[in-house]
Amino acid sequence: MDTRQLAAFCAVVERRSFSHAAEQLGVTQPAVSLQIRSLEKRLGIQLLDRSGRRVEPTEAGSRLYRNAQRLLAMEEQLLADLGNEAEGELAGRLEIGASTGPGGTVLPVVLAEFQQLNPAVHVALAVSDTQHVVEQVARREVELGVVGASRRHRGVTFEPFFRDEVVLAVPRGHRFAGKAVTLDELRSEPLVLMQEGAGVRQVIEEELRAAGLRLRDLDVRLELGLQESARSAVVSGHGVTFISRSAIEADLAAGTVDIGRVEGLEPSREISLVRSVGRAETRVAQEFVAFARARLA
Repeated sequence: MDTRQLAAFCAVVERRSFSHAAEQLGVTQPAVSLQIRSLEKRLGIQLLDRSGRRVEPTEAGSRLYRNAQRLLAMEEQLLADLGNEAEGELAGRLEIGASTGPGGTVLPVVLAEFQQLNPAVHVALAVSDTQHVVEQVARREVELGVVGASRRHRGVTFEPFFRDEVVLAVPRGHRFAGKAVTLDELRSEPLVLMQEGAGVRQVIEEELRAAGLRLRDLDVRLELGLQESARSAVVSGHGVTFISRSAIEADLAAGTVDIGRVEGLEPSREISLVRSVGRAETRVAQEFVAFARARLA
């Protein structure tokens, strides 16, 4: 039911006059008359008695007036609540999926800082491989995704979020530590890989392809799932791996791993923000994205 018609009807009943109702509503008298006629036509019943000097509600009009007052009051409260939500304290739930690179390093810190600034917000972060995160966003199981590689999917969109450096992590004291090595030297070294679907692995595959190589041309000894597994293998001295630098910052500071460089490879990746196509974004998500962009700039 058109609440504008109800508002015009209630104003006429309260002021007992079309002209006074129009003045109250800030519209013309013909506009008020049109609203009332449209309402009566829609309901199929006369609502106002216009035969006397003053306009009076019919019996049906009196019943409608009482219910219309409640409906208009509910509308006013709803608009007030929405206005408070748009301008007041940020509250609600923020559900994010992230791949192991950003999800295990940078993102938890940013989310914690955001939640500390907005204590009424509940944050839930689910960490898995890139492909699974994309599918979660597409199925609307999480509102946002943060991944290290863009994968085609009709149900989502990707947009740049921040850049992440990918490095060759080697055990402490390794012969590659602090050096630039050739691709031939890399081919002779046991390599630890992350599983299919990991963003870092996709970046390295693309870098190698541009250099005329494939992963099978290297000495891949271990495929150990996600980023943390590969990091642990390197720390324990079981090979070298390409990994997000942010994932090993603590190890570098502690001196448990070193970094080497491969000539001809400059791996880095654009960390992407994933959104579901056609989904209306919540205010919490909007505020977090703005906060994170400023924090990671």
